[in-house]
Amino acid sequence: MKRRRVKITGLGPVTPAGIGRAAFAAGINEPVSRVHEYKGFARQGAGAFVAAEVESLDLEALGLGSAKRLPRHTQFALAGAALAVADAGLRLEELRDVSPLITVGASLMDFGVMNRIMETILRKGPAFGLPSAVFSSSVSAISGAVAEVVGGGTRTLALQSACCSGLDAIGHAANAIATGEAELAVCGGTEAPLYFHPMIELKMAGLTPDTAEMPERICRPFDCWRTTGVISEGACLLVLEPEESPRPAYALVDGYAYATDPAEQPVAGLAEAIRLTLGNAGRRQHEVDCINAWGPGHKLVDRAEAQVLKAIFGARLAEIPTVSIKGAIGNPLGAGGAIQVASAALALRSGVIPPTVNWQYPDPDCPLNLSAAARHVAHGVTLINSHGLSGTNACLLLSN
Repeated sequence: MKRRRVKITGLGPVTPAGIGRAAFAAGINEPVSRVHEYKGFARQGAGAFVAAEVESLDLEALGLGSAKRLPRHTQFALAGAALAVADAGLRLEELRDVSPLITVGASLMDFGVMNRIMETILRKGPAFGLPSAVFSSSVSAISGAVAEVVGGGTRTLALQSACCSGLDAIGHAANAIATGEAELAVCGGTEAPLYFHPMIELKMAGLTPDTAEMPERICRPFDCWRTTGVISEGACLLVLEPEESPRPAYALVDGYAYATDPAEQPVAGLAEAIRLTLGNAGRRQHEVDCINAWGPGHKLVDRAEAQVLKAIFGARLAEIPTVSIKGAIGNPLGAGGAIQVASAALALRSGVIPPTVNWQYPDPDCPLNLSAAARHVAHGVTLINSHGLSGTNACLLLSN
């Protein structure tokens, strides 16, 4: 069976760098970090926290006022869906006629309600638990909430593959469009982890800084003086359609694949994911002329990704413009890959590759073509990488 080509027709970013396509396009190209000291909670002896937050999300303006009662990551997903559908020139109600596929990925359950329940039970006793949290806090409830807003006949899918969740959701939706299983998909990732749990555990694991000194400089992807990444929040949902749709495309989804790290070889599975993605797209490595890297700013993860890229692209790697947007917005876990797709799609259309914020001192172990400033570079094929600390890897290939 012949596969259809798949295009992105709507973008719905909800990020610390901007909400909505226009604001995000401007914000992500600024050489500015949105990381700051985070004071959303205070616990004696826990120390300082840093994060990048989504600010000024107006659900009322998006016609989603009733969503304020829902978990924060679900609010982000609903806002992203509304923005993406509007960006494609549609209304959520119009999707009922095409029975859309809705796939949303997230790495974590709703820790907001779980934190509140734990505190209430500790203070008042087990009789004050909240049974409904078993359902409302699950990742599957997110895509269900989007489907409820759309109404009519929808098909939903929830993905939970660590930090690859959002990219995997887009990849699975693209495959459904390509094979004719769906005519339109609303897909992407969302995450809202800025609660005492899991932030204290992430700090203990060395996955977020234990200091708030100079927070705007602390996330430094691929920089020689990087230490660890910074946790953030956000979402991005996309509208995908077959190429013959009448709506204009931001980019075409050429290929997608995922792979798992071999035992005790962090990020090694990324090489297989890249090879499978290129094969799925029917392209050779020399056709890739831009890389949107995972690059969370972690000392070991950044190096491992760079070494994988070096092994695949060889000496040509130094010629391929590469970017990590984590220095600007931190790492929103399962939403990260989806936000990268939006930034890559916008760059393919405009020819402007965003800066790798805070990259200043090149690391010899990361021989990538990086820039701390936005670059005007005509390019036609972008590889997008995603990696999860549970050993997951996913890649997507976009073209114009």
